[in-house]
Amino acid sequence: MPLTRRRFLAASTALAALPRAALATGQTRITAAPTKQQLAPGGYAATDVWAFNGKVPGEVLRYRQGDTLDVRLINGLQTQDTTIHWHGLRLPNAMDGVPDLTQAPVAPGKVFDYRFTLNDAGTFWYHPHANSLEQISRGLAGVLVVEEPQAPEVDDDRVLVLDDWRMADDAVIHPSFGAWHDMSHAGRLGNYITVNATPEHRQTVHPGARLRLRLVNTATARIFDLRFRGLAAWVVAHDAMPLDRPQRVERLALAPAQRTDLIVDITAEAGDEAALASVERDGTFALASFPVSGAAQGSRAAPAALPPNEMPAIDVNDARQVPLVMEGGAMRGLPDGGSYEGKQMDMRALAEAGQFWAFNGQVGMAETPMLEAFEGETIRVPITNNTAFPHAMHLHGMHFREVLKGGFGPWRDTILVAPNETREVVFNAHNPGDWMFHCHMPSHQMSGMMNWIRVS
Repeated sequence: MPLTRRRFLAASTALAALPRAALATGQTRITAAPTKQQLAPGGYAATDVWAFNGKVPGEVLRYRQGDTLDVRLINGLQTQDTTIHWHGLRLPNAMDGVPDLTQAPVAPGKVFDYRFTLNDAGTFWYHPHANSLEQISRGLAGVLVVEEPQAPEVDDDRVLVLDDWRMADDAVIHPSFGAWHDMSHAGRLGNYITVNATPEHRQTVHPGARLRLRLVNTATARIFDLRFRGLAAWVVAHDAMPLDRPQRVERLALAPAQRTDLIVDITAEAGDEAALASVERDGTFALASFPVSGAAQGSRAAPAALPPNEMPAIDVNDARQVPLVMEGGAMRGLPDGGSYEGKQMDMRALAEAGQFWAFNGQVGMAETPMLEAFEGETIRVPITNNTAFPHAMHLHGMHFREVLKGGFGPWRDTILVAPNETREVVFNAHNPGDWMFHCHMPSHQMSGMMNWIRVS
């Protein structure tokens, strides 16, 4: 059953943006449990999903910068342990949600309380870090918005969750979790793309309207190649961290786990449509369309930068360099084998164990961290991708910047490294604890591409 989106220039689809949620107060209870939701178009049955509080994606949690997040996770999954990882947040290590590293996994029927101060403003998301491939693929993901003290002047502020689903007949989520082909190739790519878990998306706007679009990629492997029609787009933040100055863009790559905040002005005239589209192998498809009607609004100056979050100092000249080399996967393999669970194993034995990737010869988590840093130390990590596939590398608990000729790239918590490419990142190890550093394509993570660092 091919489930495809309409082509970019074909008849428009409809936009159902996530509603603007009220600011959270007191303790919020979040239950992870099975439910049904209409993901596929009309005529197909509702899909069995796993959801936070009965909804995919989970409800948008909204706070103000400086508020305290107080969330009780209730595990209603019945058959699996779970956790919540608060992706991109600089938070106390015990609240990071990594089972057996920062907390005990939450067993079915049990609860865990997350409570910490939200020091950074921006767009974040939350998801399990237990059996991540299956749990995220079945729908367990939600967005966390921390509002800055001075928000930009826009006509609307929308969260758009980009995702894909691997669907079988009758809109059933295909149970091929952990398929060796996915794990050793590009990951679990879906055959059906959604925005906010709906197949049809539409929002009517006035000519000249200014929108803030918070884009969140919760897919487990898909890299969205985004294009714009009938709107002028500026990037104002990546991975929750504001840019020094907004950057005008004509296209945008959004890797798994990455977020980008856009300010867009509608340039299409009344009677036309503006659109956000994704370029895929079989065509360009509309993700969101904005029919334009009504009277034109006056022109506006380019948007100003968002208020910056307070970031640690980076002294790149005094930094210690710790290289990371990614190896393995289909077409390259691990000809020298790798160390897995304390044993040196050849490529055949690793494949039989469902392991296909390595960082610096280490397959999966080790008893000792890939690096140890003292609090406040600056670390440079040249990441070399010697595999045939791209990887979205994510550091927990801290943000990094890419080292470029003559300066730095923007602050990020997830960076896409293409095949045969080296990208060097630098970060201040300011947050004590044990932190995951892994590929955020869960098929790759669970088959070797995960390790950890210690800051003390």
